[in-house]
Amino acid sequence: MSKRLVVVTGLLVGALVCPTSAQSPRVEVTGLVGWTFSDGVSGDGVLAGDGKVYNRVDPKDSVSYGFGVGVNVTDNAEVGFLYGNQPSKLLFSGVGAEREAGDFNVSTYHGYFAYNTAPPDAKIRPFFFGGFGATNFGSVDVNIGGVNRSIGGETQFSTTWGGGVKVFPSPHVGFRGALRFTPTYIKTDEAGWWCDPYWGCYVVGNPQYSNQFEFSGGVTFRF
Repeated sequence: MSKRLVVVTGLLVGALVCPTSAQSPRVEVTGLVGWTFSDGVSGDGVLAGDGKVYNRVDPKDSVSYGFGVGVNVTDNAEVGFLYGNQPSKLLFSGVGAEREAGDFNVSTYHGYFAYNTAPPDAKIRPFFFGGFGATNFGSVDVNIGGVNRSIGGETQFSTTWGGGVKVFPSPHVGFRGALRFTPTYIKTDEAGWWCDPYWGCYVVGNPQYSNQFEFSGGVTFRF
C-alpha cells in the first residue's frame, strides 16, 4: 500500500511540476520607490489665530514607496495588487499663507488589471493598467492656538491608472518604471441650482478629489 502511495504521489508531482517548468514565469513581485505630487481640497476660509485666512488643505509632495504583486493570466493580461505609502505633511494654505500642521501617511490599496504590449519573453515590455481600491489618509497631531489636537484618519474609495515599461536583462530579474495617477473622492460642494423644463430644479454639486501623481521605479522578480 505504501509503495503504491509513493508511486501515485510521484506521478502527481511530476504532472504538476513538469509542465510548469516549461512555461514562462507567471508571477511578478516588484519593490517600488518614487516621488509623489499630491493635492488636496479647498473649502470656506477660516480665520486662524495668526490673523491669516486658510481655505485649503493638501498633503505635501514627498518620497513614496510600495510594492506590487502581479499574476500573468495570459501572455499579455495581468491581474494583481498594488500597495503604496507616502510619508507626508499636512499643509494648510490660503492667500499669502501656508503652514505645515504635522506628519501623516497617505496609503493606497488597489487591485488592478494590466495589459503588457509585448510577448512574455521580450526584454522590453510596455504596459498600461487600471484598478480600484481605497486610499487611507492617516491621523495627524497638530498644534492649533497653542493646544495639541489630533485629526482622525479617513479611508475613501479611489481608482488608480497608469503605465510604464518593464526591462528584463535576464528571465527572472528586471526593472520597472511607471507613471501612476490616483484620484480619491473627498467631498461634494454645492455649486447652485440647475433647472430643466422636463426634470425640474435641483441642486448640483462640485465634486472634489485629492489627487496623487506618482513617478516610480523598482526591481521586479519573476517566478
